[in-house]
Amino acid sequence: MTLYINTTQNDFIEIGLKDKNKLVAVKKFKSHRTQAEKLLPVIEKLLKSNKLKLSDLNKLEIENRGGSFTSLRIGVVTTNALAYALGISVAGANGKTKTIKNAKKSFNVVEPIYGREPDITAKKRLANA
Repeated sequence: MTLYINTTQNDFIEIGLKDKNKLVAVKKFKSHRTQAEKLLPVIEKLLKSNKLKLSDLNKLEIENRGGSFTSLRIGVVTTNALAYALGISVAGANGKTKTIKNAKKSFNVVEPIYGREPDITAKKRLANA
């Protein structure tokens, strides 16, 4: 089973479950600047409602292009951490999967693709101008 995560829509999070590339469950919910607080609990609810556990997952997919800097980072970091902790593969919906090798094992991580410079300090720059 594959867990799909999309946090790039800024005001919404979309997660889904795929079985052999067929979408079997989807959950989309409002999340205006609360992706970090809501993402893991909603993943848990989706799994429970489909009688699954994290250990039933064999792959994670993440939208890794678009959206705000922060919402994109939340999705990518959460997905990479889950994949590492579960020992399963992770793939970016838009490429940029990288293999990290260390002395004990190798694992994949997804890199975010930013379409522009982050504007997280733009208001401070304008205020100081």
